[in-house]
Amino acid sequence: MKFKNSFIYILFVLIAYSCSTKEEHIVKVFKRQILVNDAPYLIKGICYHPVPKGSPNKRDFSSLKEDILLMKEAGINTIRVYAPIDDIAVLDQLALADIKVIIGFGYDQKGFYDIASGSFIEYVEKYKTHKAILLWELGNEYNYHPEWFDGDLKNWYNALNNAAKLIHQRDPNHPVTTAHGDLPDSLALQLSPNIDVWGLNVYRWDNPGSIYKEWEVISDKPMYLSEAGGDSYMTITKDGYEKGENQKAQADANATILKNIFKNNHIGSGVTLFSFTDGWWKAGDKYTQDPGGWAPNSSGVPYDGSPNEEYWGIVDIDRNKKQTFNVVKKAYRNIKK
Repeated sequence: MKFKNSFIYILFVLIAYSCSTKEEHIVKVFKRQILVNDAPYLIKGICYHPVPKGSPNKRDFSSLKEDILLMKEAGINTIRVYAPIDDIAVLDQLALADIKVIIGFGYDQKGFYDIASGSFIEYVEKYKTHKAILLWELGNEYNYHPEWFDGDLKNWYNALNNAAKLIHQRDPNHPVTTAHGDLPDSLALQLSPNIDVWGLNVYRWDNPGSIYKEWEVISDKPMYLSEAGGDSYMTITKDGYEKGENQKAQADANATILKNIFKNNHIGSGVTLFSFTDGWWKAGDKYTQDPGGWAPNSSGVPYDGSPNEEYWGIVDIDRNKKQTFNVVKKAYRNIKK
């Protein structure tokens, strides 16, 4: 990182530290809102899984200082991670930057703070007083994978509900969420009453707005979009966007998507846009950026109906800003908390 940026980061951390207090951060829900210390909290977030070139999906936080500077510039106040961050130094840096974290627990992660082993509750106990924590999240789009639960999603929803209950018993100060693939059905809602906030991964072209009216009908709980957005690669030429890498297609899609989301703040509590950086580990050679990849129920990805998994960042893997970065910056900075 250049000296100028390092100096800005140090200055920023010192200011944040001097302004911090020892008050406890309590997160709770009230009607359709998430409250932090009794103030409504709007998630202006990003999904964050920093994997360097050549790595087979192993996170690396060595670029965290640079990433925090970019996040603060973009107005990001929340990150969503797909596995726990078991490094207090990382959480401390995020807390000093006033960036909160939605901590994700997988079902079976070979005993690494996962739901199947029950070890997730050890992580909750360890970090439940940390100021960076916003929500505990259980699972990600598991409703698309009944094969993981003996072909019966009731097994997942029962495990989800029981895990949420256990968290409530150990930590009354942070709500529990799950990242559900699109709108949950009646079975999911019926079997998971202990979920406080529903995260919904929504890919409905560039118009996720219809999800809010649908949610309003089926639940009075808070919700947010745990994933949404578009990628920067067109597999075909369509709607005026040329085939190949196409940052304008991503920027245009995200502009419309974010406009839709923030028009519905009376129902939704924001979004963690997918995602912060391109992920070269998802398709093909891990040392090159390749089109392709696959995700369930992803035909709604604008503007080609194809999720090119390595092209989803608002910055590229070298942290160069893509066109959509300024779209996110404009949307997040123009919205009040």
